[in-house]
Amino acid sequence: MVAAASFSSAALQVAARDEFIGWSAGARQRNRSLVMAQSRFCLTVQVPNLASRVQSMLLRRVADDWQELYGRRPVLVESYVDTARFKGTCYRAANWQLVGNTAGRGRQDREHEAEVNPKSVWVYPLQPRWREILRVEPVRRLDPDADWAQTEWGTVDLGDRRLTQRLVAYGRARFARPTANLPQACGSRAATKAAYRLLQHESASLPQFLSGHREATLSRAASESVVLAIQDTTSLNYTAHPATEGLGPISSSGADATLGLEVHSLLVANLAGTPLGLLDVQAWARDPKAYGQSKQRSERPTQAKESQKWLHGYAAAEAAAQRLERTQVVVVGDREADIFDLLKVAKAGRAQLLVRATHPRRILTPEGKIEGHLWDCVARESLASVMEVHIPRRGTRSARIAHVELRYREVDVCQPRNRKGKRRSVRVFAVAATEAADTAPAGEAEPIEWLLLTTLPVTTADEAAEKVRWYTLRWLIEVYHRTLKSGCGVEQRQAKHATTLEAALAVDAVVAWRVMWLTKLGRETPDVPCSIFFAEEEWKALHCFVHQTKTPPSEPPSMRDAMRKVAGLGGFLGRKSDGDPGTQTIWRGLERLTDIALAFRVFFSSA
Repeated sequence: MVAAASFSSAALQVAARDEFIGWSAGARQRNRSLVMAQSRFCLTVQVPNLASRVQSMLLRRVADDWQELYGRRPVLVESYVDTARFKGTCYRAANWQLVGNTAGRGRQDREHEAEVNPKSVWVYPLQPRWREILRVEPVRRLDPDADWAQTEWGTVDLGDRRLTQRLVAYGRARFARPTANLPQACGSRAATKAAYRLLQHESASLPQFLSGHREATLSRAASESVVLAIQDTTSLNYTAHPATEGLGPISSSGADATLGLEVHSLLVANLAGTPLGLLDVQAWARDPKAYGQSKQRSERPTQAKESQKWLHGYAAAEAAAQRLERTQVVVVGDREADIFDLLKVAKAGRAQLLVRATHPRRILTPEGKIEGHLWDCVARESLASVMEVHIPRRGTRSARIAHVELRYREVDVCQPRNRKGKRRSVRVFAVAATEAADTAPAGEAEPIEWLLLTTLPVTTADEAAEKVRWYTLRWLIEVYHRTLKSGCGVEQRQAKHATTLEAALAVDAVVAWRVMWLTKLGRETPDVPCSIFFAEEEWKALHCFVHQTKTPPSEPPSMRDAMRKVAGLGGFLGRKSDGDPGTQTIWRGLERLTDIALAFRVFFSSA
């Protein structure tokens, strides 16, 4: 034996190391297990360069051994050298970094006497992104008894606590009257003036206002094994407000025909279809001078196109996936998300991808030759199974049950033809879902003909059916955008500049999510007391108004009963053929309930 070394868990807290990493106390508590300590290192013979050579051999394999034993792969190694006896020459020769010295306190120095010799602190990164990984913050725990508005906005840092409380109050007022104009929603001159100042403040921005809700969304997602991060884009039309500065074209009718903002949302939902919140909302105005550039889109890189929004959305999902250690994040997109660069990025990330293909992509053989086009290659596979898919009602199209034939295979997707240089590919799985002739609709309705690409493994018919079921939940983002525009009246907001509209959008986005969540809650947990959502005066006022009685019940009704009553205020008839109430009748009913509860409070307290 010529050398011996031992590795152990990292020190709890070392000022020099912690400052060098730059992590917070919460991040240190969460990620300290990704740092290992070389607690012993010695040589039994003296040979030139032997120490640095042994160090290199150790560091090449220690991460694999540690992961095999403890299930976590370290990204940084630390070690401590007694400066009274050694200089740390072998560490310097092996490219370790000296980051400082300890304070001279041992692990047992509870009295701060510092009787131990100070030691130099050395670190060695085991992978390039080590600092980014160690700085990942833990997911905060939600207080179940906290006010919902405090949960979604109470942690937003605007530089002044009073601004944060103003944001909470404005959000609560917006939810009470989502379609009202700002003075109506705020209810008083002072509150209206405060809201205007908030939205026009220099700290007001869409990402900043959304930061608290994003953290709350992660907390809700942490309790799920799999969540879907669904992306889609919509346009907000502000043509009726020509005085607003900073708007751009939103249609192909001309640069000045219709003006507004483009909005790209990333909605998180569990596999039951319950919306958990938003991870990201992007809003931008197209440059009128760049109108018509879509004709040259094939000549421009992805970074110079509007398609970059999909990569930005995936980056937000990937950041969430890094923090959600026990939750699988799957990004879902429609045909517009069929982007080669997105497939390539997702293949290397922790967040998985599920998109619907639209391009006639070429498929490569293992030898790198062209096998054929994507649809043709998958269609040649044998039938794996037949599943039922529920197609929801849309416009004049009735809801129906479709019988879908499934085929799947692993494919090497070739890069687009306009890419120069060496031919590159991404290996993913393809699932073809084609509607059988017995349920294919006649007339103008199109039968199901989906080709899904995913970075998740698909090796059985059950896994193929699972991916199709996940993709059917993509319609949630369309319901969300409809709720945002119709239920919150976001296109009726007025402001001097588009930046103020974006700040207002951040609040409306959370309100629209909460309306959707409440609608789903009434369906998923119909028997729980409605007091988990409604205040006491609200459910009592609701009962008294609907039943035209002066005596409220002693116990709160069930969530299902309360939600159907709220929907009834919004025009829901509750017939057998009507099914459960939707978001439209819910948001209308909530607006009426706000005034009913206010009147109940006035008359009941004065009785």
